[in-house]
Amino acid sequence: MIPTRSAESEPQLTTQSVEFGLAGDLIRGTLYMPSERSASSPGVVLAHGWGMVAGGDLEDYARCIARRGIVCLTFDFRRLGKSGGTPRQEIDPAWQVEDYRTAITYLGSRAEVDSTRMGIWGSSYSGGHVLVVAGTDSRVRCVVSQAPTISGYESGLRKTHPEMLATLRATFHADRLARLNGAAPATMQTVGPEGANVAYPGADSYDYMMAESKRTPEWRNEVTLRSLESARSYEPASWISRIGPTPLLMILATADLQTPTDMQLDAYQRAREPKKLLLVDGGHYSVYQQHFDITSAAAAEWFATHL
Repeated sequence: MIPTRSAESEPQLTTQSVEFGLAGDLIRGTLYMPSERSASSPGVVLAHGWGMVAGGDLEDYARCIARRGIVCLTFDFRRLGKSGGTPRQEIDPAWQVEDYRTAITYLGSRAEVDSTRMGIWGSSYSGGHVLVVAGTDSRVRCVVSQAPTISGYESGLRKTHPEMLATLRATFHADRLARLNGAAPATMQTVGPEGANVAYPGADSYDYMMAESKRTPEWRNEVTLRSLESARSYEPASWISRIGPTPLLMILATADLQTPTDMQLDAYQRAREPKKLLLVDGGHYSVYQQHFDITSAAAAEWFATHL
């Protein structure tokens, strides 16, 4: 079920479709500009999690932050949604981190934005991306990481029965060989009914993504096998100790099984000050659903305070 979120009338926001290039591909997104803003306002870049695209609750978060007088940019990663790039539906964390950096460059180049006051927001897979970007890009002055991916390797081990690991690895190797010989990338469904062989198993993932798909017609329930292989070697939290003194807000769910809560809490302990932790009750998708008002308001307040 999609939560009902009332649109606030004050301050008014204007939106603009934008696009900018990277390595021959176009990244497309939406700019949110509050009418009540300074001549040169702070800016925040937002992108969604694993395989998700702009147009749904990502825009709800952007609107909430923009109402604090902050110019916001939401965008689709390359190879997904409205953005260009091939192969389609391939999720490469290194590519997506670079997309964030380019989005920061683009937003900071806008006349409406003060490029010295830039923030980033990410959730789930992109919650891991913003840890990498904040730890390596000095332009980032403030970061919100919500329900983030911490360790692709450790998460992958928890999600895969030991007896299936060899089979999964053989599937990855066969896909690499087939692609080398000119075959199209092998794909699988991202979510499906309980018991289906999908990238993100579980009724909670299925219910959330299928509900969001009603708001995001560009979303496709498909991902390449290489995306899963790439995810298992992605360690975004290795950068978390390098984020401080950039202010970090981490928003976590107490019973997150997709990006396990214990890993997130351990990573938070390694982060340096200034930092803040917000814990909400529920599973991974509760941050977007029943706790949206809390999580969006906390993010908006963090950016308004530190940018």
